[in-house]
Amino acid sequence: MPIRAVLWDIDDTLFDYTGADAAGLARQLDAEHLRERYGTPERALAVWREITDRHWERFAAGEVTFQGQRRDRVRDFLEAPGMTDAEAELWFGRYVEHYQAAWALFPDVLPVLDALAATYRHGVLSNSSLANQDPKLRHLGLRERFEVLVCAAELGVSKPAAEAFLAACEALALPPGEVAYVGDQPEIDARGARDAGLVAVWLDRDGGRGPGPDGVHRITGLEHLPQLLAGDTRFGARSGIR
Repeated sequence: MPIRAVLWDIDDTLFDYTGADAAGLARQLDAEHLRERYGTPERALAVWREITDRHWERFAAGEVTFQGQRRDRVRDFLEAPGMTDAEAELWFGRYVEHYQAAWALFPDVLPVLDALAATYRHGVLSNSSLANQDPKLRHLGLRERFEVLVCAAELGVSKPAAEAFLAACEALALPPGEVAYVGDQPEIDARGARDAGLVAVWLDRDGGRGPGPDGVHRITGLEHLPQLLAGDTRFGARSGIR
């Protein structure tokens, strides 16, 4: 079956989430006079990332709401379990202002979307929420490029569950075999898409994260994607694709 559509992850695939998160947290620490508390900015960021990953797993498992995981991240980061919901939300809101000020696309995003626009339909499947990702895509000037935006918070199931990928394919009214999924996480994105029957493309921008799952297509930059999609993606990889 030919590939008719591309589904995209957002954070660290289209949008430089890691860079914005690091810049936003550094500015928040300065504004809250907390820089010395963690020793170095690098240590603070490592703590924030560990806490974020832990509470995101709880959200993905359905143990906490999207807003609840944000509040719990603040309480753990500040070692302040007695913070009220309102206090935690205000702190997170101030962080978000700094984080949003650093939003940026990766430089290869617009060229590849332009190159693929006439050939493929496009959609988004994110493990975040519509309230979070829709404004982000609009701010970055991308929302109108995607027919559908499917998010875990509203869907009630998260990647790598097959149900998440299949729901996005259903929103496009296409079978999974006619849809490619592009994301930066080898397990959550690539393996999950593969297991759901989509053509799985792992975007490994660093190029040094190990071999990845079998049966997925690994690229080190989006400039390789048009070539990959134009070929028979079910058999082997072409030059520039690992």
